[in-house]
Amino acid sequence: MNQKLMLSSNGNPVSQVKLFLVHACDNAGRVTEISLSSANLQGKLENLDFSSLPNLVHLNLSENTLLGNIPMHIGTLSRLTHLDLSVNTLTGTLPVSLANLTRIIVLNISNNGLTGELEPFMFTNWTTLVSLALQSNVFTGVIPHEIDLLTNLKELSLSYNNVSGSIPLEIGNLKNLVILALRGNNLFGLIPQTLSNLSNLAILYLDQNFLSGSVPSNIGTLRNLLDLRLFGNRLFGSLPQGIGNLSSLSRLHINDNNFSGYLPQELCGGRSLQYLAAANNHFTGPIPRSLKNCTTLFRVRLEGNMLTGSISQDFGLYTSLTYIDLSYNRLNGELSSIWGKFKDLTALLICSNEISGRIPEELGQLTQLRVLDLSANHLEGVIPKELSWLSVLFNLNLSSNQLTGGIPWEIGKLTNLEFIDLSTNKLSGSIPEQVGDCTELLSLSFSKNNLTGNIPFQIGNLVELQDLLDLSHNSLTGDISPQFSKLIMLENLNLSHNQLTGSIPSSFSQMVSLITLDFSYNELEGSLPSGQIFEQAPSEAFRNNKGFFNISEALSPNSSSRNKVSKKNGVTIIVSSILGSLFLVIFFVGIFFLFHRKSEAQNSENKRMDIFSIWNYDGSIVYENIIDATNDFDEMYCIGRGGSGRVYKAELPTGQIVAVKKLYSQEGEELDHLKYFMNEIQVLTEVRHRNIVKLFGFCSHSRHTFLVYEYMERGSLADIISCENGATEFDWVKRVNVIKGVADALSYMHHDCAPAIIHRDISSNNILLDLEFQACVSDFGIAKLLIPDSSEWSTIAGTKGYMAPELAYTTAVTEKCDVYSFGVLTLEALMGRHPREVISLPLQIELSLVIHDVLDSRLLPPTDLQVADKISSAFMLALACLHTNPHSRPTMRQVSQSL
Repeated sequence: MNQKLMLSSNGNPVSQVKLFLVHACDNAGRVTEISLSSANLQGKLENLDFSSLPNLVHLNLSENTLLGNIPMHIGTLSRLTHLDLSVNTLTGTLPVSLANLTRIIVLNISNNGLTGELEPFMFTNWTTLVSLALQSNVFTGVIPHEIDLLTNLKELSLSYNNVSGSIPLEIGNLKNLVILALRGNNLFGLIPQTLSNLSNLAILYLDQNFLSGSVPSNIGTLRNLLDLRLFGNRLFGSLPQGIGNLSSLSRLHINDNNFSGYLPQELCGGRSLQYLAAANNHFTGPIPRSLKNCTTLFRVRLEGNMLTGSISQDFGLYTSLTYIDLSYNRLNGELSSIWGKFKDLTALLICSNEISGRIPEELGQLTQLRVLDLSANHLEGVIPKELSWLSVLFNLNLSSNQLTGGIPWEIGKLTNLEFIDLSTNKLSGSIPEQVGDCTELLSLSFSKNNLTGNIPFQIGNLVELQDLLDLSHNSLTGDISPQFSKLIMLENLNLSHNQLTGSIPSSFSQMVSLITLDFSYNELEGSLPSGQIFEQAPSEAFRNNKGFFNISEALSPNSSSRNKVSKKNGVTIIVSSILGSLFLVIFFVGIFFLFHRKSEAQNSENKRMDIFSIWNYDGSIVYENIIDATNDFDEMYCIGRGGSGRVYKAELPTGQIVAVKKLYSQEGEELDHLKYFMNEIQVLTEVRHRNIVKLFGFCSHSRHTFLVYEYMERGSLADIISCENGATEFDWVKRVNVIKGVADALSYMHHDCAPAIIHRDISSNNILLDLEFQACVSDFGIAKLLIPDSSEWSTIAGTKGYMAPELAYTTAVTEKCDVYSFGVLTLEALMGRHPREVISLPLQIELSLVIHDVLDSRLLPPTDLQVADKISSAFMLALACLHTNPHSRPTMRQVSQSL
């Protein structure tokens, strides 16, 4: 048989697949089965002629990009027993003709964009149905009471829709039900007692709804229950003791409710519990005694309660444990050596309890540990040098304890460490120079200790430091090393309350990312480095030093000249400003091949264009307008800075406000900046998209080299989510729209530009937002035009924390590098922080279990279930984008369409 399946869009065939490769026939040669899952089919399903397939029994078109409605004539397939249209982009309502499929056994139309209410007529005719999967659509209305007619049903999934109302009591009549998944809807009211009739039930997902009341006392009768998820509701009261009768229970998720009272003592009565999440409730009392012998546990989350008990006596030996968080409770006792025997443990978090004693050296045996947080307890003694054996550790927090002794020099062996906080202890001695070997560090805090000696210059090797360097409130002496100026990504620096001498090195002017600094309460003297952060810092940042300069006078905007001499305590400050008269040269380099790339003949005919030809305006006049509008790039007009230049706000005489990026002009780096300059121009003159920042013009001048863009009022995504007020105004709808905007831009760059454009530096700093929170991708200085058969870039570029892992072993740059960065960015937008702890989890399949737990806690959980569904979809798409195998990541077109 040589039939062809033809799907078309707007009348044009876009996909043809020969059926003899994928079909099954009966003895008479009639087609009975078609399976074209993941066949890259496109177009509309209605273009498939179902009337020519009257004997079809199995039809599987899942995981394609089929569009439009499910056609009415699908009802002609009266023999159909299995229909799978899942994971497409189908829309519209379910056709009435589906009721004709009276032999249907398996119906899966999940993960589409289907709408409308669930009509009772469907349930009255589908009496043979065994599996019904409608999840991840946009269905509304209530669950019809007629659902009890589906007496053969074993699986019912309506998760992640907009279904409302209460759970009908009639569900309790579906005695064969094994899987009941109603998560992520608008269901409210009580959990019906009739669920206890479902004796075969193995999976019960009611999480992420608005259910209230208590858990039915008879839930303990569901002896076959394996997985119970009730998290993210409004449930209250005590948990029934009968939960201990669920001898087969392996997963219990009840976090983020209002439960109170004691946890059932026989919570792990069946000794099969693997995943326990009861975090963020109001549980009190002791740790259930059954947990001590629950050796099957691999993930435990009890944080955010008021549990009591002993950390040493109430926990057992969990050889399979991979994650445990007991933070923010009232646990006491001492950490015993037994905690060093959990060989698979990746995260140990017991902060903010009442734990005392020493840190056991046996913790150094946890070779898989990535996060260790024992902060805010009563720990004492020394930091065990054995912690240096934790080779994959990236977060170490021992702050706010009573630790003594020195910082072990062996800490330099933790080469994967990204965060370390030893602050607020009683540590003494000097800072070991080996700290400089922890080159992956993003944040370092040793503040509020008794540290002495010089600050080792090797800290200047920590060039990845970004969040924080805090050595304040110690007794450190000596000069500040000029090597620190290499920390050009650092945003927050605090060296206050020490005994530092000498001056602040002038090279600190290169630390262009600084947002806050504090040198107060030292013995420093001398002149202030140049740069906005030093010139605009409050006087408190320099107070109480030895003969330091008069901050208010040196920084006064009324000062007559930067050459003004200010003396205080015998120290002379000379700030010189020498500007030579330079000849104005405005030109375009290579502009002819930027706008017309069709052929060499065309290129040779192009002539140089005026600098702001987009405005049809004289270039030299615009140049002077920008110089005047920024007062010759005065720091008071600076609104941002990055690795290649600073950005200024300029209001032109026309009233138009633009953003001007002035490139740095450091000696020896002219060629790099010219490459950046020309690359940005080349890319932005070739693209036109609502989610890509607009380039208005550019200038190369003997004094200044800059680019002129549209002005984005709200700044970068990083600015928004790092600001408390901005983050709360940046609600879930806006966040989802930003994610989709970035996806659309990248899809356009990868699939609609010829040649394709790879950005190579997608990060929250490079996503700009306007007043309406519309997102625009910016900063194309290291973007790559993916010309077929051209040589790849040989240098790694991008922002740490966003770069694809394959760049560690290959210099080949593909679109999938941007896909990975987009995945990081998406999680960051949803979590309100960089998702490094999520990315580092060893099993990404577990991430789907904790979406609710990692969302930005500064926002209330989404109440609109359609929004909640979009958040969930975006989260799962982000995880797909983070696949370690580039070939397994989706394309940005697939991501954009899915969103």
